[in-house]
Amino acid sequence: MRNRLLVALILASLAPPSAAEPAFARLYQQQFGYRPACHACHKDGGGTPLNAYGQQFKQGGKTLAAFGKIASRDADGDGVSNSDEATARSNPGNKASIPAAKGPWLETAGLIPKEIQAVFPDVRTWLPKDALLTEADIARAKGLGAHLAKSDENTIYIPVVEQKPVGTALIFPATHAGKTFFLLIATDRQLVVKRVAAMHTDQLPVAAQSKVYANFKGVAVDKLPAGEGDSLDAAITRAVKKAGILLYVRLKNA
Repeated sequence: MRNRLLVALILASLAPPSAAEPAFARLYQQQFGYRPACHACHKDGGGTPLNAYGQQFKQGGKTLAAFGKIASRDADGDGVSNSDEATARSNPGNKASIPAAKGPWLETAGLIPKEIQAVFPDVRTWLPKDALLTEADIARAKGLGAHLAKSDENTIYIPVVEQKPVGTALIFPATHAGKTFFLLIATDRQLVVKRVAAMHTDQLPVAAQSKVYANFKGVAVDKLPAGEGDSLDAAITRAVKKAGILLYVRLKNA
């Protein structure tokens, strides 16, 4: 099975790269004619908290019509409207990017969150890949003990060395007591967990201090435990389980 997973990762690495939250990216491309980077609506890359433009899009209903609703606003406060920035291929969610000086925000090399780069410090080539969920994926995930939905679609970051994938990484949300924080999971090329760590825990700082993260290291993503109960550690375990199964169902049959 591990060999099949490795082959799946290699096949995934040959697919055209994409780098944005999947549903948003598809709608953005319909509206403006090109694929955005995840930084258009996220602060630090796919799976991280929304920036001001992402928040406006969410408040507008997260549909194609939302772009029209927020077109005249200036989410990043740089003096250029959201619509004018997106049309000019500058980033409507970053004050440093304007039509006259777009910056490298659409270049793949600059799109990898620094926390993920730190897990694979020697990697220079990355393939961000949309994890789009089919009904079959959702059904398979349920059979593996994880309840996934379309809202769980995310960006998988695949580090590549000598044209071969050497692992995966994913940033994803977790919720406890009505508060949301974010976690990072990184695996080796056989989808065995290398690290799970907390990030963006402003709403729930105690999440960064949990000892449960060490329990996941060395576990295959399809064998991660299911969290039970209402504790913080249980909430973390459930979120990690969902992320691991997302990687498994999307990459095993990529």
